[in-house]
Amino acid sequence: MEPTTYCYRKNYPRPQMVRDAWQDLNGVWQFRFDDQDRGEKEKWYKDFRGEQTIVVPYSYETVLSGIHIHTFHPCVWYQRKLELNADTWKDKEILLHFEGSDYRTKVWVNGYFAGMHEGGYTRFSFNIASYLNWNNDTIVVKVEDSLDTQQLRGKQRWREESFKCWYVQTTGIWKSVWLEAVDERHIVRIKTTPDIKAEELKLELEISEKAVGEETYAQAVVCYQGRRINQVYFKIASLQTSVSIDVSEKDGEKELSGIHVWSADDPCLYDLELKLLQADKVCDHINSYFGMREIETAGTNILLNGMPLYQRLVLDQGYWEESGLTPPDEEAIKKDIIRTKELGFNGVRKHQKIEDERFLYWCDVMGLFVWCEAPSTYSFGDRAVENYLGEWKEIIKQHYNHPSVIVWTTFNESWGISEVRCDRKQQHFTEAVYHMIKSLDATRPVIANDGWEHTVSDIISIHDYEESAKNFSDRYAKDTEDILHDKALPGLMKAVMAQGYAYQGQPVIISEYGGIAMKQGDTGWGYGNKEESGEALLKRYDEITSAIRKLPYVCGYCYTQLTDVEQEVNGLLDMKRNYKVEPKAVYEINTREVT
Repeated sequence: MEPTTYCYRKNYPRPQMVRDAWQDLNGVWQFRFDDQDRGEKEKWYKDFRGEQTIVVPYSYETVLSGIHIHTFHPCVWYQRKLELNADTWKDKEILLHFEGSDYRTKVWVNGYFAGMHEGGYTRFSFNIASYLNWNNDTIVVKVEDSLDTQQLRGKQRWREESFKCWYVQTTGIWKSVWLEAVDERHIVRIKTTPDIKAEELKLELEISEKAVGEETYAQAVVCYQGRRINQVYFKIASLQTSVSIDVSEKDGEKELSGIHVWSADDPCLYDLELKLLQADKVCDHINSYFGMREIETAGTNILLNGMPLYQRLVLDQGYWEESGLTPPDEEAIKKDIIRTKELGFNGVRKHQKIEDERFLYWCDVMGLFVWCEAPSTYSFGDRAVENYLGEWKEIIKQHYNHPSVIVWTTFNESWGISEVRCDRKQQHFTEAVYHMIKSLDATRPVIANDGWEHTVSDIISIHDYEESAKNFSDRYAKDTEDILHDKALPGLMKAVMAQGYAYQGQPVIISEYGGIAMKQGDTGWGYGNKEESGEALLKRYDEITSAIRKLPYVCGYCYTQLTDVEQEVNGLLDMKRNYKVEPKAVYEINTREVT
């Protein structure tokens, strides 16, 4: 039987805040391009006339959208009718949720403006109850995108054609759209922080303004595998209230087993049921879950629940052949996690993408570590700073509760901060992002600039695509002070540290290497020479990975990459998720004892 949590509902978009009253809006919508940006002037939001249909949540660039055009269009419109259950929903607040829409999204309901959101990767919601007629209701959505390099782009190209490791752009709605009915007195956000040493969960609730009152209480019930662990009942006196809950398992005064800690090898999860009450009336009822785990750095080690953790990661860009950045379905998400574990990796570096919430749910349930990484901008300026800080705050709030997320990765290879090696303004920017994240989440390590030119960083990560295992071993056989400084080593593209910053004894991880491609005629590329066969690819993978695993001061690695993506054909799997090499052989290399 497949492991799940009590709160799990198939295809539910936000598995950590599950309510019963919801409606999926994915499917066929009316659609129209608006290259001249005429729609608002001509009030399409009042009388929308679609020129074709699109299957939401797939962007028009993908096969599954039903359109499949790669040409960039800066403005797109969507429309669909709503069928709502007035008998059960009419006296509720109706929340319209977008899990992701790229980039500037405006929403009208029955011709009335409901709200706007900027940012392509994070979720947002509008309360649309006051705009509903409860008969022939209509949603109209306008999304504006651009090729602006001060906007968070990730791996989306800003040129007419795909190039190197940048791919077809994603425009408009690309994650689930759905409705949820809630009482005006409801829980807005749940924040869960485990405290392993105290054997407690710190639970913070953010509630709606109308829920604040003298007679407002919350009830939290914690269970583990069907056994009730604890129940607390506490008063809500402000918009944000916190309480600490003992989650150790006891039988009367006799402790049975303490707490159940989460790890990739043993992904123990607790169920959490929450009720918001006023005058004994249940105003809100949510099912959730949490994991008790601690991740920290101590000298040159990364510790998971107090024990050294060696990370065997694979770079995962989350692209699919027929649906681009959008998972084809929930089964595809699970399949990628299963494939990753079959290859002997215990985690993924989710590269340049804020993934579907259900991906993190299944990483929590199945046991897979995740490095969460913000998509990059590609030029530096005031707008880039504002855009980056704004989306990072949303990212932290969105992913904070997932035990699988163990590292925040802010920048990658100096993308968007190309002068960070010596420019104090850009260095200050990296420090500002680092400290902002730490102020919102002090529980996870933060990497300031993955790959090279580090400023302030909890982990020093290095990208090295050397294809010769001997050259690799020779390069890193030196003392750390000869490697981890602000001068570029022979064979490396950039210096490990930015000017003015010194290595402080942090953990070191080789966070990109390999990128081995197989020959496929004259098409596609990888790093270094292409291999003729799967056997040759496996031999090179074995040699370079074994060389890394023998480095005494390195506590992990991340291989590039899990799957092929468009013209980049250096995956261990192709885009259809077929293995190129025997997975058991890769598993053996990744997990064998180092001698």
